[in-house]
Amino acid sequence: MMRALWSAASGMTAQELNVDTIANNLANVNTTGFKKQRVEFQDLMYETLREAGSAAAEGVEIPTGIQVGLGTRTAATRKLFAQGTFQETGNALDMVIEGSGFFQVLMPSGSVAYTRAGAFKMDSEGNVVTADGFPLEPPLVIPADATSISVGSDGTVSTTTAGSTDPQTIGQVQLARFANPAGLRGLGHSLLASTAASGEPTTGAPGIDGLGTITQGMLEMSNVKVVEEMVNMITAQRAYEANSQAIRIADQMLEIANNTRR
Repeated sequence: MMRALWSAASGMTAQELNVDTIANNLANVNTTGFKKQRVEFQDLMYETLREAGSAAAEGVEIPTGIQVGLGTRTAATRKLFAQGTFQETGNALDMVIEGSGFFQVLMPSGSVAYTRAGAFKMDSEGNVVTADGFPLEPPLVIPADATSISVGSDGTVSTTTAGSTDPQTIGQVQLARFANPAGLRGLGHSLLASTAASGEPTTGAPGIDGLGTITQGMLEMSNVKVVEEMVNMITAQRAYEANSQAIRIADQMLEIANNTRR
């Protein structure tokens, strides 16, 4: 009887994490470049009461055994990198990646972080930075007298200055891609860090070696679908409720056993 109590308790714990993940997805439904997460479960070990194939009598083999499962656990929270919808902004420093790849951002520690959020800004010195002030890598500096900024699909950045009609190339936006982007570690602030699971990044110009292309004046929105997440929330709630009911039934059966009299 105790198996049912602990198995159902593991199910409730797993669904708590499931609801936490769904809630985070919903909270970031309007976060630029956000990629939703999905919880993946595994069953726990089994207690074998009778082995399949054991002999019931001489020359008689039992075709199936008896195993009792001991619950479930969370195996992973997987980021899903499906493309989000595009929103036109008209801002010259807003960029989206059509296809695979990540923008590279230089952190204060000197390490490089990665993001799909292309809402870049310009600081007081003309550096192209994120909303938190982290500069784009490799660095991109906009001249103080620039009157217009143009970003090509291959990441080439050119500007036009006052008194000139000829655009001047000032740099190129480089992208990075990973063999296993699901292995990236979230840092917050719409940033990701590489891990041993993600592999080392492959960097290059947009549109080359499997990297996506860049579109200027647009942002990639979250890939969270509210209706889908609400259905997942209801499913998780019902699963939690069913597990709590299993605990209640097991407790009632224990109560009956404890109250048995001659």
